[in-house]
Amino acid sequence: MAVDRVFLVGLSGSGKSTVGRLVASQLGWEFLDSDRLIEEREGRTIPEIIGPNREHEAHFRSLESAVLASLAGRQSVIIATGGGAPTTAGSRNALTTGLVIWLDVSPEAAAGRLQADPSTEARPLLQGGVLDRLKRLHRERLPLYEQSDHSVAVDYYRPEQVAGRIVDLVRGSQADDWQPEGARFADRAARSAVAATVQTSGIGANYDVIVQEGALAGLGSVCRRAGLTGRAFVLSDLHVSPLYGASAAMSLRAAQYQVFESSIPAGEQHKTLATLEIVYDWLLRERIERSDFLVCVGGGVVTDLGGFAAATILRGVPFVHVPTTLLGAVDASIGGKTGVDHPLGKNMIGAFAQPRVVVIDPAVLQSLPERELRAGWAEVIKHGFILDENLTSELEEVAGDPGAMRSARLIGWSVAIKAAVVSGDEREAGQRTLLNYGHTLGHAIESVSGYAAYLHGEAVAIGMRAAGIISVEMGLLSPADFDRQQRLIQACGLPASAPGLDIDAVLSAASGDKKVRGGAIRWVLLDRIGHALVRDDVPLDLVRKAAALVLPPA
Repeated sequence: MAVDRVFLVGLSGSGKSTVGRLVASQLGWEFLDSDRLIEEREGRTIPEIIGPNREHEAHFRSLESAVLASLAGRQSVIIATGGGAPTTAGSRNALTTGLVIWLDVSPEAAAGRLQADPSTEARPLLQGGVLDRLKRLHRERLPLYEQSDHSVAVDYYRPEQVAGRIVDLVRGSQADDWQPEGARFADRAARSAVAATVQTSGIGANYDVIVQEGALAGLGSVCRRAGLTGRAFVLSDLHVSPLYGASAAMSLRAAQYQVFESSIPAGEQHKTLATLEIVYDWLLRERIERSDFLVCVGGGVVTDLGGFAAATILRGVPFVHVPTTLLGAVDASIGGKTGVDHPLGKNMIGAFAQPRVVVIDPAVLQSLPERELRAGWAEVIKHGFILDENLTSELEEVAGDPGAMRSARLIGWSVAIKAAVVSGDEREAGQRTLLNYGHTLGHAIESVSGYAAYLHGEAVAIGMRAAGIISVEMGLLSPADFDRQQRLIQACGLPASAPGLDIDAVLSAASGDKKVRGGAIRWVLLDRIGHALVRDDVPLDLVRKAAALVLPPA
């Protein structure tokens, strides 16, 4: 994933050429300006190519696409593009071959710079009032600029400062030899697009988990770099497909994949064998081959069910996860667990199968209801409780802030923790069991309530309270640490109880959990914040006591 090619995009007046030269000088790279290359190749100026009334703008765009495509193979190069480069499919496809950095300038600031530049009058696309024209172009191009890998605000900064920020971004993206390790999780996630490389044991399925704003736009390029060939089958659900399924398909088509799309009903209640059969029917009707691949765009239901479909159709085809919920990003999409629910228990039918790559774009989380964000946050909290007190401390500072819940840095930190765990324990034989903190009773609550009353993260939050009570009663966890756990859960707006559920039904469901060994439930407990352990000697009366506290009468 090392970066050796950078494209600068943004409105005229954002300083792409000035900043690009400074960045190239600091990195020791070559600087190129796509507009100047077009002029050299054509032997005419840009105004002459476009024409006095912009009548030949389409021809200019085709020239621009050709020039950018020719630069897609250059190495160690900074490329300043024209302001409208992202508006054509050919140019967008070329941009996917490098790191795209948007110089985010306001129309007002850009106009001020251009009005002080004597060459502005020769820019045909700015004729007719510079500020008004820039405002219109900004409105039209903003959705495209926002798909860049990174953005750097430039209004109030000198070119040298902007260049320094870009150099940091480039060098951070080049650090591809990182492995997850303790307190460095946060620093790494903040520096680089790649939050973690999951290395599972036994089958050698190493794959990148990419956490990056705007990553969805580069999905096709990521799939190409991952070595995926054949046709792309995009699976989503009826809620997510209109929001992001089309964007995923567009990116794949831009990377020259033939794309097929389908959607399943949304919701945990549809994570069943019946829905799986619908997916099988679609794939077989389209004559999927082993050289093709499935792209799962959605929350945990889509990634779990879609991954299972990919793992079992034709005895296995490659698949890619593009989670669109916080829960899916930090939990369901990572580690190779796939499957569907059964009336007798959650995720009881499935397989371990690793995706080829996971693409996490925090920008898509902006469409999530706050309740779903909070539910996903439960898994992030859990990672801090079981393995990293530093993460817990940072979460305590931002608890409940919706903006923090969508933070690429914190998502990357959480992803890196899970990645480090599953790297050494693909099939949950050892340390990976710790990831089930709060899940034993949480899954049972979901099952008994029909997967309707509580979101997964809400049920896990209640389950963590029960596990914390057991930990205290067994003399493992201090009351002070238990109080700290509950304060954070409460501050994040997560529930502490599930009133009205039948205790016997919940305990019966828990006894059928996948983690049961020899009839005894293997409980994941805490002995301090940041450290978990597994015990199979928890007395049944203690379990019932804890369950009664979190399952009070309605």
